[in-house]
Amino acid sequence: MSRILSALVIGLVFGAGIAVSGMINPAKVLNFFDLAGTWDPSLAFVMGGALIVTAIGYRFVLKNPAPIFDRRFHLPTSRAIDLPLLAGSATFGIGWGITGFCPGGSIPALGLGHGEAWLFVASMVAGIALARLSRQIISARTTRPA
Repeated sequence: MSRILSALVIGLVFGAGIAVSGMINPAKVLNFFDLAGTWDPSLAFVMGGALIVTAIGYRFVLKNPAPIFDRRFHLPTSRAIDLPLLAGSATFGIGWGITGFCPGGSIPALGLGHGEAWLFVASMVAGIALARLSRQIISARTTRPA
């Protein structure tokens, strides 16, 4: 129960921060990317603040042997820059640039009644399912004896 309650509180704080910062507003996000037009640099301060908090937080948290509500940390183990990493990063950036929603900002936008957020989240879930299915198919083909 403590784990679920902590996840709820953390999610609410995250969602409130995203909402207050304006990152759930697609027009504000798209203006951030429009360097030659109506550029709005305010989201750079939001992202910079998030990076500072994350860097400080990681320094404190990773000194512990494990998280409070788990047995171990779940950190990336691969340092390889491979096709799935590049394709995922490109897809993330293109989707964010086209729609004005990033995955983190789209979830709080659902709760605030942004109709286009529902379409974005449905597309994101379908994309995740398609990526997992294709990974399973590729894995099955490569592990099958010849």
